Amino acid sequence: MKIAVTGATGQLGAIVVEELKKRVPNENIVALVRTPEKASALGVEVRTFDYNQPEVMTAALAGIDRLVLISGNEIGQRASQHFNVIEAAGKAGVKWIVYTSLLHADSSTLSLAGEHMTTEEALKASGIDYTILRNGWYTENYTGSIGGALAGGAYIGSAGNGKISSAPRADYAEAAAVAVTDESHRGKVYELAGDDYYTLADLAKEISNQTGKNIPYKNLTESEYTRILESFEIPAGLAAAIASWDVSASKDDLFDDSRQLSALIGRPTTPLSESVKAAL
Repeated sequence: MKIAVTGATGQLGAIVVEELKKRVPNENIVALVRTPEKASALGVEVRTFDYNQPEVMTAALAGIDRLVLISGNEIGQRASQHFNVIEAAGKAGVKWIVYTSLLHADSSTLSLAGEHMTTEEALKASGIDYTILRNGWYTENYTGSIGGALAGGAYIGSAGNGKISSAPRADYAEAAAVAVTDESHRGKVYELAGDDYYTLADLAKEISNQTGKNIPYKNLTESEYTRILESFEIPAGLAAAIASWDVSASKDDLFDDSRQLSALIGRPTTPLSESVKAAL
């Protein structure tokens, strides 16, 4: 049985590979990457894989039984790229695909939801067995801004009092490894999120507690937040997207209290305090 992981040198994919190595022999794992020389440290077989080159993907998937399809990072291109992967998997005889989707993709107002739903529909229509892991927000999406908050004296955003049930990438990576190595998860759709929610004001309070500095949360309008992000030399399109995701968070689109993630990995999800400590 060979299990392949797409985007295996990415921030999530590399951890999925490490989690798989705890569960199956290294020779059963294949890292699918765009740049093979970056994957030498993974300690598993590496194959060239490019979401935009279907013929390359079909060859790379030869002999693969199970595939962890980690969503691409090219927003706006992902639906067609994922379709290419699913089509190549079908031609190569892949028997099961585990896909990392988005929390409540079928009802979320996040701009990312559409491409994930298109992918989910393509998976279900493919005839290949599937498991859909609807991943909530990565805690790193917010803790990555701690340095800027400390420098600026406040944590800024547009999420209002929205409840955020995030977990770090490591928790989601473990879930992917658990799912793809256990037949009982075939055909399932999971809503994965952290056990406990927080608001950005709670995050700011945690930063303050751990640093001894007064770091308040400053809520901005979507346009204000976009302009500030652009002033940090973030491209205009991405800045607007980040601000819009915060607005969706204000509507509780990043909230889930079903605790399916902790049930899947067999332990509580990593608390916010630990993620803040790690970021600091």
